[in-house]
Amino acid sequence: MTGKRSIKTDGPAAARPSKPPADSKPASGLLLVGKFGGAQGVRGEIRIRSFTQDQLAITEYKTLLDSSGQRRFRILKARPYKDGVLIAQVEGVSDRTAAEALTNLDLYIRRDDLPEPEEDEFYHADLIGLEARLEDGTVFGTVLHVENYGAGDILEIKRLDGEEVMLIFSKANVPRVDIAGGYVTVNPPAEIEASPTGEVS
Repeated sequence: MTGKRSIKTDGPAAARPSKPPADSKPASGLLLVGKFGGAQGVRGEIRIRSFTQDQLAITEYKTLLDSSGQRRFRILKARPYKDGVLIAQVEGVSDRTAAEALTNLDLYIRRDDLPEPEEDEFYHADLIGLEARLEDGTVFGTVLHVENYGAGDILEIKRLDGEEVMLIFSKANVPRVDIAGGYVTVNPPAEIEASPTGEVS
């Protein structure tokens, strides 16, 4: 659609992290992509909840990290289980005891490991947390998340008054994105005031 901006997937094979529950604050530069579940059987297999849009895309990352960025994990093989959960064999995990020791551990990748996006293309994780400013420089709010319900990418913005609004990520609505500067310029349509919690186009 004309005027749409592009939000690049956060990794291989359409691996865009969805909106996962973050239990702990990770080291800087890490993106949450999954979480270890419980052990599966007695041979070291473990369940992994994938937060990537394509649940198997998490297996294409060569290295997964814990929240400190120090512990490293490599998925040797995996198969779909149900509801975004995989059954996986992880390098160095060969029995049930070792698998149980990883239960509920969050899995991350390094932002720096991702290729740079093309011009006018943005990783959705880079947009989250940016300040949203009006064109005159007035602070409007903060980008909380990026959604896509099939008709295009939408920025979820929390305004200064606490209300959350949904703004379609188009050049008309978001004329400037300054990742380095830490902000996006937004031009919300007039009807946003009449319906502060609704999606606007």
